[in-house]
Amino acid sequence: MSLSTDQITEPGAQTPLKPIKNRGSRPSLTSTAVNQLERLGLPLMLVVLVAFFTIDGSTGELFTSSANVRQLLSNQAVTGIVALAMLVPLTAGYFDLSVPAVAGLASITFAQLAGPAGYPAWVGLLAALAVSLLSGAITGWLVAGLRLNGFIVTLGLYTLIQGGLQYFTDGQTISSGLPDWVGSWGFETFLGLPRPFWVLVVAAVVVWYVLTHLPRGRELEGIGSNERAAHLVGINVRKDVWLAFLGSATLAGLAGLMITIRSGSADPASGPAYLFPALAAVFLGATCIRPGRYNVWGTMCGVYLLAVAVNGFTFLGADSWVSPVFNGGALILAVLVSTLMGRQRERLSGSD
Repeated sequence: MSLSTDQITEPGAQTPLKPIKNRGSRPSLTSTAVNQLERLGLPLMLVVLVAFFTIDGSTGELFTSSANVRQLLSNQAVTGIVALAMLVPLTAGYFDLSVPAVAGLASITFAQLAGPAGYPAWVGLLAALAVSLLSGAITGWLVAGLRLNGFIVTLGLYTLIQGGLQYFTDGQTISSGLPDWVGSWGFETFLGLPRPFWVLVVAAVVVWYVLTHLPRGRELEGIGSNERAAHLVGINVRKDVWLAFLGSATLAGLAGLMITIRSGSADPASGPAYLFPALAAVFLGATCIRPGRYNVWGTMCGVYLLAVAVNGFTFLGADSWVSPVFNGGALILAVLVSTLMGRQRERLSGSD
C-alpha cells in the first residue's frame, strides 16, 4: 500500500480528502528538463566515465579487456547484494549497519562447517542462511518490537558480531577442507558473463519486484514516507519493519556465501570492507531514477559508478587512498547536487 494525501481522511468523513489541483497548469519545459536531468544524471555520469576510460590512450586497452570487464562485473556482486540488503530497511526509513557483519558471519559459518568441521556443503549453506535469518529476526524484534533506535542497535550488532568472529577465528582465514568447487565457481561464466554477476542481477530483480509491485513493498515505502500516517491507514508497521530486517539479513547471508564461494576462503575481516562502498551506492542511487527515494536500479548505478571510477583511476596510476576518498567525495557531491536540484524544482513548480 502506498501512501498519499488521497488516502488520509478526516474523522467521520466518508470519502478521502483530495488536494485541489490546477488542471490548467502544466510543467514548464525547464522544469521537465531539470526533472529528467536529476533522474538520469547518475547513469549518464557512469556512461561518461566508461567512455573516458575507454578512449583514453593510457587506460583504454586494459580497461576494455575482457578479463577486466569480467573482473569488474564479478567483484561488485557482493557489494551490490550488500547494498540491496541495506536498501530494504532504508525504504522504511531504518538503517541497518549490521549487514556487512552478518555477511561476514554467514561467510565464516559456511567455511567452518563445509571445511574444518567436515560437514556437506549444503549443511554449511543452510546453516549460514539460518544464522543470518536469526540475526535479522533479533534485530527486527529489537527495532520494531521494542522500538529501539535502529541506527544504534545495528551499529552495536555490527561491532558485536565482528568481535565474536575475531574471537572464534583468532583473526585467521578459514580455507582448509573446503570443496573443490568453492573458489572456482566465481570464475566461471554464464552467457559470457561471470556467475556472481548473474546472482546480483537475480537478487536486484527480486528486490525491485517486491518493493515496487507487491503490497508489502509499497507499505514499506509508505512507512518510510510517514510512519505515523502509515499506522493511521491500517498498515501493520511493526510487522513490516520486522520483515524488512528479515529480508535484509537474508540478502546479507547470500552476500556472505558469495564472499566464500568467490574467494575460496573466509576472512573474519572481509565483511566491514563492504560497509561504506555499499552505503555510498545506496545514497547515490537515491539521487537518480526516482530522486529522493531509495531504489534498486539507482543503487546498481551507484555500485558500478564507484567501481568503474576506482578501476579506471587505478589504471591511471592512482594510489590506494583514491578509493575511499572518491567514495566519500562522490557521496557528498551527490547529496549536494540532489539537494540543489530539488530546491530548483520546488522553485520552478512554485512559479508555474
